[in-house]
Amino acid sequence: MEKSKCPFHGSTTRPNIGTQNKDWWPNHLNIDILRQHDRKSNPLPEHNYKEDVKKLDLIAVKKDLSQMMKNSQDWWPADYGHYGPFFIRMTWHAAGTYRNGDGRGGAATGAQRFAPLNSWPDNGNLDKARRLLWSIKEKYGNQLSWADLLVLAGNVAIEDMGGPNHGTVLGREDIWHPEKDIYWGAEDEWLGDNRYGDTRQSLENPLAAVQMGLIYVNPEGPNGDPNPELSAQDVRETFKRMAMNDEETVALVAGGHTFGKAHGAGDSNLVGAEPEGSSIEEMGLGWKSSYENGKGVHTITSGLEGPLTTNPVKWDMGYLNLLLKYEWECKKSPAGAWQWHPIDCAEEDMVPQVDGSDEKVLPMMTTADMSMKKDPIYRNICERFKENPKDFEEAFAKAWFKLLHRDMGPRTNYVAGDFKDVEYIWQDPTPKGEIIPKDKEIKIRSTISKSDISINEMVETAWASASTFRASDNRGGANGARIRLNPQKEWEVNQPDQLKRILKIYENIAEEYKVSVADIIVLGGAVGIEMACGIEVPTSTGRGDATQEFTDIDSFDLLKPRACGFRNYSEKEFAVSPEEILLDKAQLLGLNPVEFTVLVGGMRAMGVSVSGKGVWTDGKLDNSWFKVLLSMDVSWIAKGYNSYEANERKSGKKVRTASRTDLVFGSNSELRAIAEVYAQDDNNDKFINDFISAWNKVMDADRFDLRNK
Repeated sequence: MEKSKCPFHGSTTRPNIGTQNKDWWPNHLNIDILRQHDRKSNPLPEHNYKEDVKKLDLIAVKKDLSQMMKNSQDWWPADYGHYGPFFIRMTWHAAGTYRNGDGRGGAATGAQRFAPLNSWPDNGNLDKARRLLWSIKEKYGNQLSWADLLVLAGNVAIEDMGGPNHGTVLGREDIWHPEKDIYWGAEDEWLGDNRYGDTRQSLENPLAAVQMGLIYVNPEGPNGDPNPELSAQDVRETFKRMAMNDEETVALVAGGHTFGKAHGAGDSNLVGAEPEGSSIEEMGLGWKSSYENGKGVHTITSGLEGPLTTNPVKWDMGYLNLLLKYEWECKKSPAGAWQWHPIDCAEEDMVPQVDGSDEKVLPMMTTADMSMKKDPIYRNICERFKENPKDFEEAFAKAWFKLLHRDMGPRTNYVAGDFKDVEYIWQDPTPKGEIIPKDKEIKIRSTISKSDISINEMVETAWASASTFRASDNRGGANGARIRLNPQKEWEVNQPDQLKRILKIYENIAEEYKVSVADIIVLGGAVGIEMACGIEVPTSTGRGDATQEFTDIDSFDLLKPRACGFRNYSEKEFAVSPEEILLDKAQLLGLNPVEFTVLVGGMRAMGVSVSGKGVWTDGKLDNSWFKVLLSMDVSWIAKGYNSYEANERKSGKKVRTASRTDLVFGSNSELRAIAEVYAQDDNNDKFINDFISAWNKVMDADRFDLRNK
């Protein structure tokens, strides 16, 4: 039967049917990333998960998980009778997508349920792990999110097999569709690696994986080259981008690879499509194998084949002992993957077959494992851990906890769980502040208003402090006033000389009234806005001041804006447009399209612009900036990178300048539609009120102590 060339309905439900806007205009600014995860996609829009999870019987859940892990299912048998290693891999791969460049990825949303993550080659057969967990999710329902369960399962597995663990934090809320804001790479084929510059260390930012569809590195070695020394370079770079140092890297590799086995029993060509590409009757399962029975001893996943230690379901020193005890030789697995086996392996180090039979098999290791032995720094750490098992246990427990919780932000976000009462520097600890009484706040505001700080300086300083916040991993923000500390006080975008003068005034005021500088900075922004519009700006107080000692300079330097469209700043010309960088920042701040628009228009109206472009009103906070932007009395001409001039249509006289991050609100049809609303004569008050609301959202973005009450 001949297929019709036309769909039977009028909508374009498939991306390859019907020419769409992105096909006609591929460079069009797509603001969809600012309107993700709304109530329309959420089947539980009224559900307060953070309150519900506090009531969860965690002991009962862990008991059920422990029992389930030892109840092997015929449809997907447990290796060695225990699903623990399988769940550890699942948990690792859920959390291991995190990258510190932009804070995106990680385990905080349960995104492994959706494409592309659910179908990455590196996540082969983890769809079965999540199906095994369904009985737990079904039982505990709304009290336990998938995001929390994916983490908890791996931790219970470690505990059940005798491993060290610092516990699990609960409170992650599920998303209900794939994130649209995360850039995983530009390659159009699995395991493509078109993401490098001139060297192996010039991996494209903010990526943290060496190939499309991998979590970190290729276990066979760079592009399948079994060279341990080169593999060590990849391991070091990717784990660094995951916020791990060398000791944490070794602890994670050695500890994680203490458990389980790799699967590559036969020809990988006999494995079917990934979950997103599988047929409808497979019900979302992928990688169906036609090799023998396709499971158990016949499983094909990574293509590597064999157990990683002598006791794959027990925490011990087996990994480090084997690694350092033997010389290793490189061979091909049955699936054709490069892997390593010990030379002259002793009988005591042979491993029972995965199905529990009397057959013994050789242990194996990956090229990435061999890098732990061949790289001198990694080897030194391995030898130290081998001689000090307790140190190894503690190092693994700490690194594993960091891996799983890095994207949750400070401890104030920890809603429930069985975690230890320990504070780490990577949690960005900040002393608790005190709420400023109203009468004192009024006096402080008056003092600020009389200080030698201009309106735009007050606003700009508050923005510089608060806008470091990233909703992706809950880092940065105004709390702590780290703008006083290295590295932030020296960032070019913060205009260090100006900032130094302003901070001196603020610090004196803070000392006079015995309050935090962090609160003074935010109050200063509110005072500036009030002076610009005559309307009171309510402000939360209770912030504390962080110290340099508890500020990880290298980690915080990753928050440095190379461009900030809100302040009309760009340190250089980038491969992507300034408006795309601005949009990305807006998404990291958790802004929607309307908030994004009013903030730029309001800040520019008050004279905030590092470059001086886009400032064409009298400094008042009103809707005049939008009126001028949309005026047909001028024509705009390009004057070099990110620079434009407006000439009067009648006289040809130059009257103002702008950047792309100014003009985009007039050129992009969706943003212009919003700008037109605020340019209307009847919406000036609405604009001011909406600006204040969006402003306070940014100022309070990191006030988890208020949000989580």
